[in-house]
Amino acid sequence: MKSHLLLGLLAATAVPPSVAQAEVLVSGIVDVLVDGGNTYDWQKVELPGTKCGNGSQYKFFVHKSTSGSKNLIFFLEGGGACWDYDTCSGRAGVIGAANPNGIADDYMTQFTAKYVSPIVNGADPGLPFRSRTDLVTKDWNIVYLPYCTGDVHVGNSVATYPDTTGGQPTLTWYHSGYTNTTAAINYAKTQFPSVQKLLVSGYSAGGTATSAGYYFIRRGINPARGYFINDSGPIFLAPNVNDRSRALHLKIRQSWNLDSVLGLLPASFDRNNMGTINRMLAMEFPNDQLAYTGYTMDYNYSRFSYERFYSPIDEATIHQYWKEDQDKLVAELNLYNNYSYFIPHSRPINASHCSTIITFVGAHACQKMEKKHYWYEYITEPYQSYKCYSEFVPMDVFLSRFINDNQRVRIYEPANGYNDEDPGMDILAPLINGAIGG
Repeated sequence: MKSHLLLGLLAATAVPPSVAQAEVLVSGIVDVLVDGGNTYDWQKVELPGTKCGNGSQYKFFVHKSTSGSKNLIFFLEGGGACWDYDTCSGRAGVIGAANPNGIADDYMTQFTAKYVSPIVNGADPGLPFRSRTDLVTKDWNIVYLPYCTGDVHVGNSVATYPDTTGGQPTLTWYHSGYTNTTAAINYAKTQFPSVQKLLVSGYSAGGTATSAGYYFIRRGINPARGYFINDSGPIFLAPNVNDRSRALHLKIRQSWNLDSVLGLLPASFDRNNMGTINRMLAMEFPNDQLAYTGYTMDYNYSRFSYERFYSPIDEATIHQYWKEDQDKLVAELNLYNNYSYFIPHSRPINASHCSTIITFVGAHACQKMEKKHYWYEYITEPYQSYKCYSEFVPMDVFLSRFINDNQRVRIYEPANGYNDEDPGMDILAPLINGAIGG
């Protein structure tokens, strides 16, 4: 049935649709590609003192397992960041903060919350000719934190941002991520007093929040075992003024009043080098399983890191800076026994940004991905010039080993064109990118 639906949708794309038709088409494509997303019962939670950036009431959502599971996902949604009028107001579009107008009551039925995370949904979506795959997180309890403060869920300031064009009044913006997150932690503790496995995760800005907020979430909920997976929101080392990520760190530290939050962390964290948060977490929670995942060719978060601070700058230079910072991060994580990393090279979905969103197709890593060695290796896959000469590990397998088996997994894939040469990806990637605006 799905194959017929997909063929119909592909045929429909041959004729440029009207705007109304395009909306129906994208909705249909997404529903086919991701098997309808989650259909959970969600409890909306509104707590006093919490608010979105525009001052409206902050809302987060809770799903309780139907099987009585004692495991909990604490999920931090991603979606940009902001520290000026354009990026906080929404005028900058996708490079600014998500949900500048606040969180709707039916938020969990909308696109992002329903479709974006296989980890939340407990399954990697079924695609035409590909079965839906249950994940280790199937039927876990969930606390889902939407993102509307532009401060990676940890800001603690009220800022005023003038419109430099002079066309609009000055914007008052509440970077209240820390207050919101703390309130959600305290509420979660009352609802789930005896958590066995706690998985803290998020993508993009929510990935950064995973690392930045894990200390507070882990201590507040106090599970028997703790895990986190930071998807594509790395906090790079930047001890010196000439380090690539230093300018970004200084900017957000000032705009979001981060010292008021970072000062609450243990002394092993150095607020003048935010990348030391990786060391601090490894030392504070030596029995927890900690992980980073993301693509080497990321061209989204990497732009946030450098594009607004180094001008002029081109795509090649951004990738160069990102690779240099990522190499330093991997070297740092190698120092601690409880850190895993899962770093594939590229995927033409969402500009190689985020490896746990929408679908795990193309979210795989191989430590020895190389050009094929022999001519006969082209017989079965003539379109593919790359081959994995070590273990080919899909994301669902990584998750199972990491969470179920408590294994440390470390894969840093070398440069390759495997996903770019995949003919199925040539069809799938444009459909998904069109749906998510990536």
